Amino acid sequence: MSAPNHRPKDGKSGKSGGKSQPAPRGSASKPKSGSTSARRAPSRPSGKAVPASPAARRPREDYPTVQAFVAIGANLGDAQAAVKAAMEAIDGIERTQVTARSSLYRSAPVDATGPDFINAVVAVRTGLTAEAFLSELHLLEDQAGRERSFPNAPRTLDLDLLMHGNSVKDTPALTLPHPRMRERAFVLKPLAEIAPDKVPRVALSRVSSQVIERIRD
Repeated sequence: MSAPNHRPKDGKSGKSGGKSQPAPRGSASKPKSGSTSARRAPSRPSGKAVPASPAARRPREDYPTVQAFVAIGANLGDAQAAVKAAMEAIDGIERTQVTARSSLYRSAPVDATGPDFINAVVAVRTGLTAEAFLSELHLLEDQAGRERSFPNAPRTLDLDLLMHGNSVKDTPALTLPHPRMRERAFVLKPLAEIAPDKVPRVALSRVSSQVIERIRD
């Protein structure tokens, strides 16, 4: 995958032994001091709480969202772990939720150098604009240690915004849909897995000669 050029019982109490005296008619009996109250608060489990997932920790919000797709790739270090971690990190972006994840795929570099890439695509619902969402993706790349020492250099993480709703853009910072997505099997194969309606058969046939292998768990 090519790099950008730049860049939430009840119970009753009483004494043991003897017969209890009925309370006078019309009066209410009260528990004596030190007795167990009529209703107990539910007990809380002891021990440490289990940490919630990023999505569970995120507060529930109501905001308009669009569907977007992100291509993920890596070919340095533990690339499989990096791609899986990126899926979780994208799910942690504000006002964003990952709704589908493709399998992992292995492919040779295209217009790039270095070891084979591990690739995947995720579908998300996001309330961020395309520009704000792309900025968050670039931040995740930086946090993963990506270096842009030269064009198409090997990378610890590569995140490409493929589509953002029905947006059509062509600016120096962002082009949507991604201008080269239909030229790359490592994008179209995982995208077709989670969103077949987004990938025409003719597009898949055009990249059929590109070697790509689905990684089965």
